[in-house]
Amino acid sequence: MGPRGKAMEEVIRQSEMIENDYVKKWKSEGKKVLGYTCVMTPAEVIEAAGLLPYRIRALGNPHTEMADAHLSRFNCSFCRSCLQLGLDGTYEFLDGLIESNGCDHLRGMFENWQYVKEFDFFHYLKVPHIMTRDAMEYFEGEMELYRKAIGEYFEVEITDRELLRVMEEYSLIRDKLRVLYEIREGENPGMTGAEALAVILLGSAVPAGVFLDLLDRVIEERRDTDISGYRARLILCGAATDEVDFIREIESVGGLVVTDALCYGSRAFWTVERGGEEDPLKALAHMYLENLLCPRMFDDYYSRRDYVLAAVSRANVDGAILVHNKFCDVHGVDNVQLRMDLEKNDIPVLQLEKEYGAKADLGRIKTRVQAFLEKIG
Repeated sequence: MGPRGKAMEEVIRQSEMIENDYVKKWKSEGKKVLGYTCVMTPAEVIEAAGLLPYRIRALGNPHTEMADAHLSRFNCSFCRSCLQLGLDGTYEFLDGLIESNGCDHLRGMFENWQYVKEFDFFHYLKVPHIMTRDAMEYFEGEMELYRKAIGEYFEVEITDRELLRVMEEYSLIRDKLRVLYEIREGENPGMTGAEALAVILLGSAVPAGVFLDLLDRVIEERRDTDISGYRARLILCGAATDEVDFIREIESVGGLVVTDALCYGSRAFWTVERGGEEDPLKALAHMYLENLLCPRMFDDYYSRRDYVLAAVSRANVDGAILVHNKFCDVHGVDNVQLRMDLEKNDIPVLQLEKEYGAKADLGRIKTRVQAFLEKIG
């Protein structure tokens, strides 16, 4: 749909690897890597400890034979695909895991992975499902335990000063990602949805300084680029989606994904940062819990709906695709409410349930997307 520069080519190439070249270089220097999955995990604490925070992904891996011996096939296929890669040796470069209670399927993935591999460092970060004063106080305590566990095991002091430095770096990354989304969402989009997902995926698997440099280069390349040849501007919302090929297939039939509300997309960085807080750990606790736009949060649907409607308006979309992986109940239920509210606002909606990583499913999905584009006109 548009030309690629050297920076974007580098991003695409590196994002297609589980252990990218930057991770290999990091490990060759004797440094440690900690794996996590959910956007609810404050990666700043890991980086402030001198470790590399690595957001676990499956990149559309269709194989789950080993994982199926530990997780039922009635569990989320994304979680089973991640577990498969953990068990078959693909993630041998990790030096520990941070478990979080995003959902029961995700917890099952982490705990079976740990049961088989027995990482020396394994920490469970408990995140409340509600946003109240008591819940926030509880999460602040969990954040202290999180910092203490990492510091003690890796024998490093995670100082407030270093934490503030890393927080400033991450804040700059969020600012630049918003600029990237402005380029993507504008009247003349300068980036495809598949490319945007590749950028965010790579950003959660490289050191912050490396990502800042890549972002600058990509923004410079794409600032004056115009994508052409598409039939409709779409927003993609829903469950854990790290499948760049899935978005490519949508765009191959003319639906340009100009924005998203995905946890491997905008929900990973579209936060309202908290200022005026003396304690950086407390500031992180507030920033992460108050901006957790995920259906695992109880009584918070309207925040998620308003977030999606704001993106729809900002990007001037013609239609919405709501996707969830098979057996993902939280997003499956949330998408029904979201579909009704989008349609009340005259936004055409395509709701998709899919098997994660199933290449055979792509033909059916493309047919449904083509029919949806015809409906939009």
